[in-house]
Amino acid sequence: MNIVYRDQPWRPPRPEMLEIPGPSGPLEAIVEAPEGEPAAIAVVCHPHPLHQGTMRNKVVHTVARAANRLGAPAVRFNFRGVGRSAGTWDEGRGETDDALAVVAWARDRWPGCPLWLAGFSFGAHVALRAAATARPAALVTVAPPVGRFPVGETPAPGCPWLVVQGEADELLDYREVAAWAAALQNPPRLELLPETSHFFHGRLAELQGVVQDFLGEAGEDIA
Repeated sequence: MNIVYRDQPWRPPRPEMLEIPGPSGPLEAIVEAPEGEPAAIAVVCHPHPLHQGTMRNKVVHTVARAANRLGAPAVRFNFRGVGRSAGTWDEGRGETDDALAVVAWARDRWPGCPLWLAGFSFGAHVALRAAATARPAALVTVAPPVGRFPVGETPAPGCPWLVVQGEADELLDYREVAAWAAALQNPPRLELLPETSHFFHGRLAELQGVVQDFLGEAGEDIA
């Protein structure tokens, strides 16, 4: 895998706006694919649809950029009922089906490429749920909503897994997230960022670096 380091000049790929067939109708999506043969593909899930969460969220965009800088196409998409995506809110169940539909589409477009599955907040809950079926090569969950959604009821994936959590998160108690992660039979890598809010204000560059380093290591393991 050709890793582009954080301090190297780099031009982001041109975004491609499209619709992906979903279980409740078309799903609005943005695909950003760097030039060259991809070593992996990334699908990134956005935060809570009922609280202004969309595929254009800055944390979702940052995670997608981390994958792009490693040469991987990134697919961001709106869950059902968000933007121009068909359907209505389904409390995480239908949204998981949406994520799996996007994963299937991405695998069809880039056959044979390992999958990096990621999500932020509610999207982390969905990504973790989808991982049981999608079986990604790597999973990234940013600010997983421990205590707000039944994250603890979802089995841990068998792949390399990163949890990133801010210690100044105003919506989630980072200690609960850390305790949940530590109690798992196969605990994920946990990165706690001090003085960091739920939306990573002023810490997006650090978040991108943490995710990029993790995915770069995962890609080397795949190779």
